[in-house]
Amino acid sequence: MQFFEVIVKADSDLFLFLNQFHNTFFDGIMKTISAKYTWIPLYLIILIFIFKKFKFKTGFIILLSLIGLIILSDQTSVLLFKNVFQRLRPCHNLEIQHLTHYLSLAGGKYGFVSSHASNSFAFAVFSLLLFKKKRYTFLILTWAIVVSYSRIYLGVHYPLDVVFGAILGAFLAGLIYSIIKPKTEFN
Repeated sequence: MQFFEVIVKADSDLFLFLNQFHNTFFDGIMKTISAKYTWIPLYLIILIFIFKKFKFKTGFIILLSLIGLIILSDQTSVLLFKNVFQRLRPCHNLEIQHLTHYLSLAGGKYGFVSSHASNSFAFAVFSLLLFKKKRYTFLILTWAIVVSYSRIYLGVHYPLDVVFGAILGAFLAGLIYSIIKPKTEFN
């Protein structure tokens, strides 16, 4: 067995192990955590803090950068990863589909890398770089991890889909932050 095949098999085994821990109570919670619009209040609260901490012009630059970052993260995860690697999601993989606990089919056929993980880590890392507070860092990274794990729980992503999505999002957040930092008036 080649190295790549060993990794894919281990990822699949880890997915099946993690995906087996489900019940009706957590099914509803994980669907809510994974839903697109659930976190709009969180985003709005963080935006309020951004505009409160920074001058209006800087806050507006940060807002535009954040919107651009999420679009970049989302589209990169699809165009440069999902469409290139074409790794079937667990819920679409006929070899393990019958062993997978999933509540509904995912949006697309392919899952590497997780757009949820990429987007949530992009948002989390970008905002923690702005605020630089230990407690906030812990809370926002915990949020990103829980959102990312929900995708495994729901049966639509393998662990490596989530890990590489998180890495992609964090990398893009650092990149965008480093681009706008010299051009803004950060306190």
